[in-house]
Amino acid sequence: MDFTLFLAFVFTSILFIVMPGPNVLVIVATSIQAGKRRGLQTVAGTSLAMALQLTIAALATSGLLVVLNVGLLWLKWAGVAYLAILGVRTLLQIRTARAASTPTGIGSFQRGFWISLTNPKTIFFFSAFLPQFVSADGNAVIQLGMLSMTFWCLAVLLDSGYVLLADRMRWLWVSRTGSKVLNGITGSVYLTASALLASSSKA
Repeated sequence: MDFTLFLAFVFTSILFIVMPGPNVLVIVATSIQAGKRRGLQTVAGTSLAMALQLTIAALATSGLLVVLNVGLLWLKWAGVAYLAILGVRTLLQIRTARAASTPTGIGSFQRGFWISLTNPKTIFFFSAFLPQFVSADGNAVIQLGMLSMTFWCLAVLLDSGYVLLADRMRWLWVSRTGSKVLNGITGSVYLTASALLASSSKA
């Protein structure tokens, strides 16, 4: 694989990963609501789902993607509804002045997994994105595997960075404002993630 092409892939991948989307917003919301440990468990869930998406994107043919298209669209709207419910439920906690219920470790993992998996745009993006960085003079399968692993590692690292940042901001908010503002911020982030997923194109 050409080294310059690989560096271009790394740079483009970093830009794509750090751009706030449903995954990032759910990771941030969970970290704000429940802290660093739950945030990292959410990252574990999003990372597993992303590994599955990268595998599908690397191995699927265009014909298979067309067949999957309708199912993925339904999956997307399930994710939109799920995020909206999380957002509304968290915002309703403001009226009772109670802290939102803290998610369990398994719950955090599942939340990250399903939100990441319900974003069909990722699969279609990978399908069009990865082949652009494959050199003609090398084994395409090996290169796709290397690119997929590189993207996945970058995503885990950068998403974990979001967890650490959100966790530091969480303690600032908790000490100065209390649960009402914390619930408002968390619920708003979930609703924003829902809106971003709803507005994303399926291809």
